[in-house]
Formats: sequence, C-alpha cells, structure tokens
Amino acid sequence: MKKALLFTLFAISLSAINSNAQNYKTALGVRLSSAAAYVNNSISFKQFITEKTAIEALFSFGDPIALGALIEFHKPLASEGLSYYYGAGGYISFVKTYDPVKNKNETDPNFGAQGIIGLDYKFANIPLNISLDWKPELNLVSDINFEPAAIGFSARFTFGK
Repeated sequence: MKKALLFTLFAISLSAINSNAQNYKTALGVRLSSAAAYVNNSISFKQFITEKTAIEALFSFGDPIALGALIEFHKPLASEGLSYYYGAGGYISFVKTYDPVKNKNETDPNFGAQGIIGLDYKFANIPLNISLDWKPELNLVSDINFEPAAIGFSARFTFGK
C-alpha cells in the first residue's frame, strides 16, 4: 500500500511541473530496484524506435548476472515531458549455485518473462530522464517463481531528439 501511495504522489508531483521538455531518442543510465528480481540493479539502455515505442535493454551484474529486454509503449500525460508507459519482455540470467553432490560451484541459466508499467519524465533544459516503474518477473525455466515486488527507479543521460 505504501508503494502505491508513493507512486501516486510521484505522478501527481511530476504532472504539476509545467515545463517545455524535449523528447529524447536514446538514453543510458542506471536502474535501481527494490526487490531481489533476477534483473535488479542494472545498467539501462533505452532506444525509441518510433515516437511512442521504445526498446529497453537491462544488464545486471553480480549474482545473478542477467540480461533483459523490454518493448515499451509510451503515452503522454498532461505535463510536457511526462508520460506513462507499459510493456513486456524477457530475460536470461545466470545464477551461481553450489552442488553438494559434486562438491563444486555451478552456474544455472534461468529464462523468464517480465512486464513493466511506469512513469517517465524528461527534464526540459538538461539531458536527464528519470522513471519510476513496477517490473514483475515470472521465471519459467530452471526455478519457476514469481517476483511481484520489483519497484525500480531509473536515471539516464539522454541523447538525440
């Protein structure tokens, strides 16, 4: 409930900002996640392929190492530079495990699906984009599980128009 309230307050505060924000074509930065999803704290690369459709690639390093891809559909809101977006994609991750029978460490691959919904804001006079999102994951191969609590915050440097 707290997360939903924070998300709502964030949306209201951003929509109250009146700016002449410019659109962006490409963005590179970091995404910080609140949960232990397979694709959690990561490097984020976002590329718009049309005016309202973007592809986002996420690379998480550490344990697990993961690579995720999402297609996102952006819809503008009242304030210029502010939009909401939704989308879906997939990921592959590699988790280190210990096999006591073999007495050695192994790396297990995991494949899964992920969805995303969030708010995206591009500042008017600086090349900065921020977003707040909810990105649940469903792991399908190796260890079937669902991670519903993955709230993320991204800050990206923007390129192009």
